[in-house]
Amino acid sequence: MARPGLGLLRAGGALGLLVVATSQASAGGFALREQSTYGQGTSFAGVAAGGALSSMFWNPATMTQFAGVVSESGFTGIFARANNTPTAGSTLLSPGGLLGPLPGTSNTAEAALVANSYFSLQLNPNIWLGFAFNAPFGLSTNFPELWAGRNYGASSSLKTYNGTPTIAWRINDWISVGAGVQIQYATSGLKFGFLPFGLPGQDVYLNSLTGWGYGATAGVTLTPGPRTTIGIGWRSAINQKLDGTLTVAPLVGGPTTTPGPINATVYLPDTVSLGIRHRFDDRWTVMATGEWTNWSRIGNVTFTGPSGSVATIVNVPVSLPLQYRDGWFFSGGAEYQWSDRLALRAGVGYEISPVTDQVRMPDVPDNNRFWLSVGASWQVFRGVSFDLAYSHIWVQNPSINITAASGNPWFALGSGVSYVGNVDAHIDILSASLVWRFGLPAPKTALITK
Repeated sequence: MARPGLGLLRAGGALGLLVVATSQASAGGFALREQSTYGQGTSFAGVAAGGALSSMFWNPATMTQFAGVVSESGFTGIFARANNTPTAGSTLLSPGGLLGPLPGTSNTAEAALVANSYFSLQLNPNIWLGFAFNAPFGLSTNFPELWAGRNYGASSSLKTYNGTPTIAWRINDWISVGAGVQIQYATSGLKFGFLPFGLPGQDVYLNSLTGWGYGATAGVTLTPGPRTTIGIGWRSAINQKLDGTLTVAPLVGGPTTTPGPINATVYLPDTVSLGIRHRFDDRWTVMATGEWTNWSRIGNVTFTGPSGSVATIVNVPVSLPLQYRDGWFFSGGAEYQWSDRLALRAGVGYEISPVTDQVRMPDVPDNNRFWLSVGASWQVFRGVSFDLAYSHIWVQNPSINITAASGNPWFALGSGVSYVGNVDAHIDILSASLVWRFGLPAPKTALITK
């Protein structure tokens, strides 16, 4: 039994190496919520209370719901759209600019593929070991060279790769606990236009930012009755350390600019998820989720040089003023067991974005979101099943106001250039996963007598 499980673990790890993030991340800020096809089918309602092995991303205690050896690997395609329209008040929209009025953009979001993999092994009736591979944060934008907001959005990239070994203990029939360690590698890069007249090529680069961060995960499941499960899960904050290089174009340099090696620490948020699942009968199950994410800890991301002093560009400190508020997510859903082999599910969700009007900028044009999702599970044969899910996300149209008068802190990095505009954004998500189960109890057979 162990050999098939180890093989699946290697396969899951290989699948997990393919991770690409999209410019319109599908959770608040630049988080990626797409960690479970099963959960996506209900807009992640009740996911911290279990239902699928991938629930261990939110709550490692849910592993105790799955006997034997189980592997789940999934892929999610994210198809986002974000169009930028500059409005009056944008410096580079003015006909008086050196290059004349600069336009907005068509879609700056790129299609993306996100992978996840999970593995659990039941050691004895009460102890489980597991491993998860995920990409919990990501961002990728690519704007045209000449557009009215180039000083606040040229290109950006953030990819994270998390490996999480976990352990779970079933204390008794109504309570289980779990814990794990997060090991995260991150790679990132940013490019901004700098000069006030939109000159092409006069850009600032934060290149080859890479580093490691570490955290924890923990959770508990409660089963107060045979039809109800409650789960509470926690993913800790991670202080992600990054090292890279500051590069500037020739006309941006000078004695108050400090190109060369740089480093920073990004204070990524912790998350607490509450989920509940209640089975009314053999057909119907309802579920709900409430989730809080501590985005307010991220603050400013300030880059320093080898001496420990703050890196500068023409005497402006290189500091990314993210300054988010805490994020919230709520969802509800239901599942219908159509037959022994087919289950159908659906759900709705509402997300309160951590990105406020005060600090919004083109690279992360996030706002409150409404989710609508459908999904299904199909058992191909004993021990093998597929999950499928589709979601559409309506993003409340974000407005961007980066001016001296607005007080948006990004204005300091833009060399005195104002940008005012609107974003038209929405997201479509398709997800599929394959689940393998080994070591299931053998089916009962009738006793044959003569």
